[in-house]
Parts: sequence; C-alpha cells; structure tokens
Amino acid sequence: MSETTIRLDGVGKSFGAVRALNSVTLDIAPGECLGLVGHNGAGKSTLMHILAGTLTPSSGTLDVGDRQGIRCVFQELSLCSNLTVAENTRIAHRNLKGWGWRKRASDMIRAKLDEIFPGHGIDSDAEVASLPIGQRQMAEIARAFTVTDQPLRLVILDEPTSSLDAVTARQLLDYVKAETARGTSIILISHLLGEILAASNRVVVMKDGQIVANRPVAQFSRDSLVAAMGSEVHKHASAARTTATSGDVVLQAKPFGGAQEMLAHRGEILGLAGLAGHGQTRMLLQIFSGTDADVKGKLAFIAGDRQSDGVFNLWSIGENITVRSLAALRKSGLIDLAAEQRLAADWKGRMAIRTPDVNNNILTLSGGNQQKALFARALASDASIILMDDPMRGVDFGTKQEVYAMIRAEAEKGRTFIWYTTEFDELTHCDRAIVFRNRAISAVLGRDELSEENVLRASFAENAA
Repeated sequence: MSETTIRLDGVGKSFGAVRALNSVTLDIAPGECLGLVGHNGAGKSTLMHILAGTLTPSSGTLDVGDRQGIRCVFQELSLCSNLTVAENTRIAHRNLKGWGWRKRASDMIRAKLDEIFPGHGIDSDAEVASLPIGQRQMAEIARAFTVTDQPLRLVILDEPTSSLDAVTARQLLDYVKAETARGTSIILISHLLGEILAASNRVVVMKDGQIVANRPVAQFSRDSLVAAMGSEVHKHASAARTTATSGDVVLQAKPFGGAQEMLAHRGEILGLAGLAGHGQTRMLLQIFSGTDADVKGKLAFIAGDRQSDGVFNLWSIGENITVRSLAALRKSGLIDLAAEQRLAADWKGRMAIRTPDVNNNILTLSGGNQQKALFARALASDASIILMDDPMRGVDFGTKQEVYAMIRAEAEKGRTFIWYTTEFDELTHCDRAIVFRNRAISAVLGRDELSEENVLRASFAENAA
C-alpha cells in the first residue's frame, strides 16, 4: 500500500468562532480500511464531509483527484424518502438512463444487497419512507458500493452499523474485508471499538479537531484505544445490581404478534433484543400510545431515529431539552424562562453536550450530541418509565459509559427503563432481556442467561414462546 488514494495536508475548517478541524494531515492508501474514532464533536464527520465534497476546507490542501469513485454513507442517512430504493440508486448513477433504466437500477441494487446482506428482505421497488431505519441504512450502504461506469476508489462509512443488528453488522464487516482485498479504500467511523479493531488495518484517533494517534491496528488494544481518545476504562457495575423483578409491576403489554405478555417492574432495566425489525420498536410505540398496554406511571421516549422521531429541527438545543418538562416549569400559568434556561444548562453540563450556547439551533450539534440532548430531555423529565429505542446511535464510548451509569443510578431510585438495543454489550446492563421474533416474544432471559449465543438462538427460534 505504498500508493496514496487521498492526501490531506494541514486541512482546517471553522464554523464562525468554532474550530472544527485544526491542521489535519492524513494519507489513505488503496485497499486500506482506515478506522477513525473519537468522541462526539472530535471532527470526524466534518472531515468526512470535506472528503466527500459537501464542505470546503477553510485552510490546507486536499488531493483527491477529480472525486470520481468516492462515495459516502453519512451518519444522518441521505436517501430521498419519497423515492423507491431503485430510484435512489439512479440518483448516484447518471448513466442509468433511457428505456428500462428503472429495471436496471432495481436489479443492480438488489444484487448488491444480496451480496452484502444475504436475506435482507428489502424490496428494491419499495418507497424508502416505508422501510424501518435498519433497512434504510442497509439500502444506503449497498448503494454506496454499486458500480456502473466509474470504479470505486474510496467509500466512507460514517457509523454504518448504528441501526443494524448483530447479524447484519457482521455481514457488513465481512464485506468490508472482501472489498478492501479488491483494492477499494474504506474509511470506517464507528463508536463500536470492537468493529474498529476487527475490520481496520490502521486506526486514526481524533480529539478536538486534531489527529492525536495514527498507528497500525495491531498496536492498539481496546483499552489503549480508549485511552488514546482521552477516556478512562470503566468496568460497568450492572452485575452488582440487585435484580429488580420483585418490585411492583408498572407495565403490562402484549406484543402485536404473540400471546405472551410483557411485564416490567419498578426500578427494572428491561432489555428488548432480537434481530432488527422483529417488533421491538413497534412494542415501544404501542406502550407509548397506550395501545393494549397497562401503564402505571408517566412515560418518556428516547428515539434512535433522531431526525425523523427525535429532534425539533427549528428549535434551539435548550428548547429540545426542556420540551418534556414545560408543565413543571410553569409559574403563574406561564413558562418560567429563567428556570428553563437553568434546566437546559444543567443537563448540557451533565450530558457533556459540546456547544458554547444552548440557544444555538439543535442542528449545529453533531449527531451524537443531538442524541445526548434527547437523553437529557427524558432524564430531566418527571417520567417514571423511560422507553429507549436503540438510543445510543452515534454516541461516543465515553458518553455511553456515563449514560449507562445514569441509567443504573436512576433505576436504583425506582425509575423503570425499557431498552431496545442492537448492541449485545448493552444487554449486559439489563436485569432481564426479552427476545423478539416475528413480533412475538421468543424468550425471556434472566441476567445469568444473557449471552450472545442465547440471544441469537432465540432470535432464530422456529416458534415463539
């Protein structure tokens, strides 16, 4: 890998007074998988936008040729929701035109989906808006690897597995290895350090807009990678928690596709597991709407698909944090603006949201920091039951550890958490896990039964319990 596909030399980027990138120098070689890590706001996504041509650097030089053959899968998915999967594929390939282009586009994206994600179940003629977020992410990834007249040189994958379950994530990482063996360069950005260590040839660590480490992957362990990012390695304390299933039942709900009822107890952290799209999100929405659910307490919802279901795009960061608490902020029938500002500032600090001012628009934040604001909204509220729909999407390792600790502390105080996650490691923070298959409960696992093998076995079981 002596050649260079792309070279950045002293690249900087500023947004007003905010310095997002500071003199970044980096080479990317053909056939290399470069792992890129760092906390939310470290500058990773800004760097990728510059490589993709959607941002212009403020300083430095960038040698990428004519940008032909460079594709990017952004953290905030970019498919047009009102078009089909095939029509979105056509957008990326100007030479798909003339009579029969729609069938050629449909055949091409279907073949690539089959290659990367066997058994994906995606209809290439389906409108993107009708697909769950996991399938949308799969479609966007597959589109990035389709080829017509221009060969691929570089594919940038920004948090590509954030909405994928363990099986589809593994399929993608296997494909990444096969694609780099063919000579394509890949930049993999992920907060899942196991993915970085498994798939990368070299790892670059960013902090505060600068590269602070750049070494072959063999020179990193999980702990040294965490240390390079400036975090401490903490062993979670969930195993020391007293199982909370002896508390009062605060929630009863029956999944749409099965007869077995789901129960949650006061102070319990209840995980929802299984392959993506098998009814976990539907279960949470069913509970939130009160459909076929008996709930004893107030609810708050933390969305994983923040752009569609989470943030209010036209509002400030502070308004996004406090909107669930407005009833408690009233004074003489009006919102106490000073109290609202104090609440927003308090949770900005608690969640370490990287912004100079909570009055800035929510979209000025990186994706991970937007997700922190959604956590702040729920945890600052008076809700006794928190519903979480795969909420760690795009959240950095250090913040995850802090949020896990907050969840455990709040559960000890009696709050109940219903937590759907596609990351098996997160299930180890739960008191129990309910595995879904075909919209029904296929297994209920206690903490001592929680293993990836048991979850996968229940995910593929022929008959639900």
